[in-house]
Amino acid sequence: MAEIYSKTQRAVRWYPPAYDIRVETVPVPKSAALSPAIPIKTLTSCLRSILHPDDAIVKITLAGLCGSDLHVYRGHEDVNDPLICGHEFIGEVVALGASFSSDATNRPALYSDLKLGDKVVSPFTVSCGECHFCRAGISCRCIHSKLFGIPDLPGGQAQYVRVPKAGGTLFKVDSITSLMPPGEEHTLADSSLLLLADILPTGAFAALQALQHPKISPWVNGSAYPYNSFVPEVMASSRPPALPLEDRALTFAVIGLGPVGVCATVSLLHLLAEIHEKSGVTFRVVAVDPNASRREKMQSVLALPSFPPNIDTVVVADIEDAKGVVARWTGGVGCNAILEVVGNNSALTLAYELVRPFGLISSVGVHQAPQLPLTGREAYDKNVSFDFGRCPVRSMLPIASSILIKRQDVFGGIGDQASLIEKVVGFEEAAEVYDLFDKGRCGKVLFDPWQ
Repeated sequence: MAEIYSKTQRAVRWYPPAYDIRVETVPVPKSAALSPAIPIKTLTSCLRSILHPDDAIVKITLAGLCGSDLHVYRGHEDVNDPLICGHEFIGEVVALGASFSSDATNRPALYSDLKLGDKVVSPFTVSCGECHFCRAGISCRCIHSKLFGIPDLPGGQAQYVRVPKAGGTLFKVDSITSLMPPGEEHTLADSSLLLLADILPTGAFAALQALQHPKISPWVNGSAYPYNSFVPEVMASSRPPALPLEDRALTFAVIGLGPVGVCATVSLLHLLAEIHEKSGVTFRVVAVDPNASRREKMQSVLALPSFPPNIDTVVVADIEDAKGVVARWTGGVGCNAILEVVGNNSALTLAYELVRPFGLISSVGVHQAPQLPLTGREAYDKNVSFDFGRCPVRSMLPIASSILIKRQDVFGGIGDQASLIEKVVGFEEAAEVYDLFDKGRCGKVLFDPWQ
């Protein structure tokens, strides 16, 4: 077969200053010549698209519209140049740099294992897999970290994308399906894999960093502070009895029930159910959003038969009702922890109101320039801890994948009442979908670049 190349692709582009989305024909990465018709045996000739030996070129099969995309869309990110949008994508490897070889040693495993034609998920940031931060599992702060969908790293709402440091960034789909019982791999919806690029790991991260926090561990492991973590030798002989179960009931709030909030709530319930099964610890969760349609979506998810029988301890509420629920549940004390997934000051203010003294606010919302709404005295007076920041998606993928597999009733469908994904559209609907999503009139939307 003769080699057939296309030098251009269709992509969703944003133009400054704000709210300007266009679908345009642009060069494929580095003006390389790629084609969906190229047979695998000829793909090596596409290496001229590689800028660095650690690069991969991925042909995108699905891309996502994420709430974080709206920060650029609204002009809140101090970006002054046009860009190709999007940081959520899955696809197929169509070109690899010279670093990828079966002879590669002392490097992340993908440098020797990744092959042309492999299906992959990409986290929303680049990570090398080799620096101190990556070795410690904090892949979001890799020294080479860069977000897809910025002017100098074109995003995934396109037909092709260049992935730097691909051996430390990408995640092979077959490593996810290998977690499933033999013969059941076909039950994992391709569309659901897209959620592993950002929002499901981010939701799971918000829950996990709360449950692993020293402010929460006395309730999880039954050891009163300061015996709940590292115990100096001088204290070892005076360890008190384990906390009784009646002192270990956990109360959580999730603030924000957009797509990330649904992922956070589902992940939190998944992890709390595991804790309950192992130790008998009971839990209560209030899921909060002022938007009625988002609350209805969360109610539909919780009504699925796959959720645990004690799901009556989960309440979906608007802001004022949530305050009343927490006050009744805790006698006015407040929640052990708050998962804040909105990323604005009103959400942080509510989180502070709902959290108990010596509690935790786990914030994964992308906050912008305004100063935080709390004073140092307010934080001091409650002994409250704040965990802010970006999810280390590459490190969270194994946990998120297990939740994805178990919760295909939430993440695997499209357009159903309890489905997180609302619809899949072509690029020609991009401007309309951005506008609807910005106004809270639609949920999670995916793009098929080839429609």
